[in-house]
Order: sequence, then C-alpha cells, then structure tokens
Amino acid sequence: MKTGVPTKALNQALKRNLRRFPEDFAFQLSQEEFENGRSQIVTSNPAAKMGVRRSPYAFTEQGVAMLSSVLHSQRAIDVNVEIMRAFVRLRRMLAGNAELTRKLDALEQKYDSQFKVVFDAIRQLMAPETEPRGEMGFHTLRGDTA
Repeated sequence: MKTGVPTKALNQALKRNLRRFPEDFAFQLSQEEFENGRSQIVTSNPAAKMGVRRSPYAFTEQGVAMLSSVLHSQRAIDVNVEIMRAFVRLRRMLAGNAELTRKLDALEQKYDSQFKVVFDAIRQLMAPETEPRGEMGFHTLRGDTA
C-alpha cells in the first residue's frame, strides 16, 4: 500500500516518536514472520530484490491512527481528519444510544407494572379460598313434583 511517505521517513518518524508507539500500536516483525509473509506473496516482491536488511514494522489500527498524527504528508493529515470525524460520529451514536436506553427503561417499568397487575390477579385466582362458598348449581326442592 502506498502511503505517499517513503519507508525511510516512516521509520524515522517511528524512531523519533517511540513513546507514541507501544507494542500494541506497532511492532517489528521477526525474521521468520517476515520470511513467511514474503513467501506468501505470489507476485514479484521488490523488497526481496532490494535486499531488505531489517524486518519491517507492522501497525495496528491504533498505530495507524498515531502515524497519521506524526507524519506530515497530505494523506496522513486526511486520515487524521477522518479519524477525528469518526470519533464525533461515535460520540453522537453513543448519545443517541443513551437516549434509547432511557426510553427502553421507561417502557420496561411501564410494562412491568402492567404485568404485575395481571400476575397478581392470576395469583388471587390460584389462591385457596379462605371462606367456604355456598352450594352452587341447580337443585330441586324436595317434595316438588313438577
């Protein structure tokens, strides 16, 4: 991937700003990792022809974000601007999510209270009677011959 920044300038920026690149942001590939990666590339590899002396650096997403802040190319500036815009969009989404959470909590409380009434009514129907009821049903009077 072309970044518009020569590899030498990128490596210099990395070395000048080592504190900005902890190992979870950037790390140098081991020789084995580098060789394995090189053998995976089917097309001609310019690095192999040029006799690269050191293994290259690999950058995580956070490392790329940090690179965009220490490099001075137009592309790095553009990437940095887009990162800032992404954070603003994320903050807006989270704020919207908080509002949605509040609404959901309110609905849940409303429906919980409605279902409580239903469950209370069911429990009353299931509870054993405390007072005996009178006889129910149709009865004939004794001595009625009708």
